Amino acid sequence: MKTPEWDVIVLGAGAAGLMCAATAGQRGRRVLLLDHAERIGERIRISGGGRCNFTNRSVQPVNFLSQNPHFVRSALAKYSAQDFIALVERHGIAYHEKTLGQLFCDGSAQAIIDLLLDECAQGGVTLRHPCAIEGVDRDDSGFIVHTAQGSQHATALVVATGGLAIPKLGASPLGYRLAEQFGLPIVPPQPALVPLAMSPDWLAELPVAGNSVTVTAQGAADAPVFREDLLFTHRGLSGPAILQASSYWQAQSWQQDKRSPLSVDLLPDVAENFWQAEHGKQTLAHRLGDYWPKRLAESFCAQHHWLKPLAQYSQKEKNSIDALLHEWPIQPAGTLGFAKAEVTLGGVDTQALSSKTMAARQVPNLYFIGEVVDVTGWLGGYNFQWAWSSGYVAGSQV
Repeated sequence: MKTPEWDVIVLGAGAAGLMCAATAGQRGRRVLLLDHAERIGERIRISGGGRCNFTNRSVQPVNFLSQNPHFVRSALAKYSAQDFIALVERHGIAYHEKTLGQLFCDGSAQAIIDLLLDECAQGGVTLRHPCAIEGVDRDDSGFIVHTAQGSQHATALVVATGGLAIPKLGASPLGYRLAEQFGLPIVPPQPALVPLAMSPDWLAELPVAGNSVTVTAQGAADAPVFREDLLFTHRGLSGPAILQASSYWQAQSWQQDKRSPLSVDLLPDVAENFWQAEHGKQTLAHRLGDYWPKRLAESFCAQHHWLKPLAQYSQKEKNSIDALLHEWPIQPAGTLGFAKAEVTLGGVDTQALSSKTMAARQVPNLYFIGEVVDVTGWLGGYNFQWAWSSGYVAGSQV
């Protein structure tokens, strides 16, 4: 039997793959890291407006969506946000905090890519790209990866090939195909953290593209409530509040065939004196203009035929208006797809993996990490933290 040339082959040199390769290499493992891309780390490079929102100050299991919500606990405990922050500081990368604990590089996201490549170099990792993966076989001693540059043999294989989001950057279903090849189930992939499409009739009735307003949004009845901006677009709804809620709206398909509407509070900061007599001569559109862009207020009121001065509404009418403004139901026609999605919902079923090692339970020395796994983080650095944590855990085991 031929002895494998490598201890570990990592497929995919994104955030999770780079972290895993560096961790394994620095343990003395012989690591080969393969990627089909011309440029390494493009998802990192474009993230955070080019400054990379590399983690969040407060990362908890509740910030992740999975059919097994407890799966992330072990990895996040073994390699926390504070651990990655310490690594960033050790490399002398200046960073700053924005809203809700989000951490960004002061300079370019390239600094995070350089950090990871430097960590790989310290571990003696061999990186080959562009290198197309043509298939994988398994024998008694490990895995044989067939590439456009020949076949490579390793004792362990780590799949870090990502999901289907942003196909223009080279997203591929390879990881799902490999999981199925080795008998691991897949939670059907869907776009997540994604703008929502609305019907043509809906868009025609509310022509306010370009307007934004601060809201709270909930993607399902039992989902978290996100307080962020909502943006009206020519195709539907976007903005951080909608992106966050979209993942939970999509995940409704796990339990039911038809998704129920999202619920949006359009006036989360409304003053208690909204209907007070001092405003009685104002139209509702004028009053809403204290909180919203004028064009949005006028279009919304025209759509609902709210045209009278405030003083002329009965209490029943006021209650009805309040109910709609604070629980505006939105039934999307769909999403704008993987091309506009930040990440992928679904992936390799976590029931088939060890949460402590990221290894396939039924296939020795096979690991899945990062976005290819059924773990989806919130907007705000959480998906990168999952990449660092899952990559570190697998790299510590292979």
